[in-house]
Amino acid sequence: MEEDEAGIHARGVTRSFGPVQALRGLDLTVPYGQVTALVGANGAGKTTLLLILATLLAPDAGEIRVAGYDLRTHPREARAELGWMPDTFGVYDQLTVAEYLQFFADAYGLNPREGGDRVLELLTRVHLVEMWHQPVHVLSRGQKQRLGLARALVHRPKVLLLDEPASGLDPRSRVELRDLVRSLAAEGAAVLISSHILSELEEIADRFVLVDQGATAGEYETSVLRAEARGLWRAHALEEEPLVEALNSREAPYRRQRTGGLDIGPLTEPEAAALLGELVAEGVRIFSYAPVGGALESVYLAMTEDRT
Repeated sequence: MEEDEAGIHARGVTRSFGPVQALRGLDLTVPYGQVTALVGANGAGKTTLLLILATLLAPDAGEIRVAGYDLRTHPREARAELGWMPDTFGVYDQLTVAEYLQFFADAYGLNPREGGDRVLELLTRVHLVEMWHQPVHVLSRGQKQRLGLARALVHRPKVLLLDEPASGLDPRSRVELRDLVRSLAAEGAAVLISSHILSELEEIADRFVLVDQGATAGEYETSVLRAEARGLWRAHALEEEPLVEALNSREAPYRRQRTGGLDIGPLTEPEAAALLGELVAEGVRIFSYAPVGGALESVYLAMTEDRT
């Protein structure tokens, strides 16, 4: 992929904190018009990388371009194209919700009319318009998260960095967040999102970058990941014995679950689909058949299986 096709292009990024090497030559590409998920265990280097991309921390070495700007020589220009939503952020409790966003609209140089229109647009988009006159300190954790996302979008950034954006959100708000992030990518933004909620990342992301011990462990397109990843599939049948006999005849690995059903595999999606077709054709009356966890979870667990 050409650099001008990517909102973020990073190669060989390193960063140490004394004797601790947080990043060890990490590579990353975040294309425009897509959502890229950053996945890794605690301590893998995700937050360090996000801080570097947000120009809040300098790397020891490596090449990084954000929205086409080299962070070493043009950090101010990069910031103008960058929206940053950290895991935790400070708010100005003495301001109302609308005043809080207006403050950042002013800071980014929007004129008063444009800023006012943008504040109303964003409050509507993150479902906080009914709270516009309330002081920030009365917002719940989830409402503050949505306000933080609105703050990151004030200046219409081309590149968006989201660190655990779903933290504290209720199920409906998570669905709304997913739809909003997808719409931002559809509008052309390059979105990089870090989260521990793997099932939700699999629903929202076009591609995944796995980070392990400060280095890139793999990059996957979601469609390819789902087709190639091997995982368990839980099957429930009206009569379990015919299912067991059919699996035994194929020497297909499985284990019984205490709550009912059999976990079969590991299998890829094509293998699971083929097996289901054969079982149904043999008359096994299966009424439920679904993956146990997602493809991303299977890859992540495989990557971290040696962790102590």
